[in-house]
Amino acid sequence: MSQIPVDIFRSNVLQLLDETFENVHGYILDRGTSLFETLATIDAATASRVFSPRASTIAAQVNHTRFYLDVLIRDLRDGDSTPADWDSSWQVTEVTPEEWDALIAGLRTSYDEIKTIAANLDEWTDDTVGGAMAIIAHSAYHLGEIRLSLAALQVPE
Repeated sequence: MSQIPVDIFRSNVLQLLDETFENVHGYILDRGTSLFETLATIDAATASRVFSPRASTIAAQVNHTRFYLDVLIRDLRDGDSTPADWDSSWQVTEVTPEEWDALIAGLRTSYDEIKTIAANLDEWTDDTVGGAMAIIAHSAYHLGEIRLSLAALQVPE
């Protein structure tokens, strides 16, 4: 059984992270639909609305995604696996334009830290490989939720 060289695995993880968050390469997303490209089209008022009583705001989706990245950063960088208060990550509802900008900036900071960790990780263990896959899948899921929410909110009433 052959193994994938670390540099090839790392490069693929970084490309999928880049596609999910910033620059579509055509692996999993359509052009112009990465997370930060999508968020750039959303204002604070839209980010504060829900399309269903059972749905979260887009602002909450963004906060939860940032929170998820931060939990993994603490685990990967610091070895801190303290149980997270996941419910708190969903408590964002109405945001001002400044708060919305701060949410996106916080997500960008967390994303940049994840990229730095992945780019500098020389030993990919079972946990770090699983964590990288989870980050990509979980973030892509929430990107889909955000895009679905945005589409539903733009339907004329």
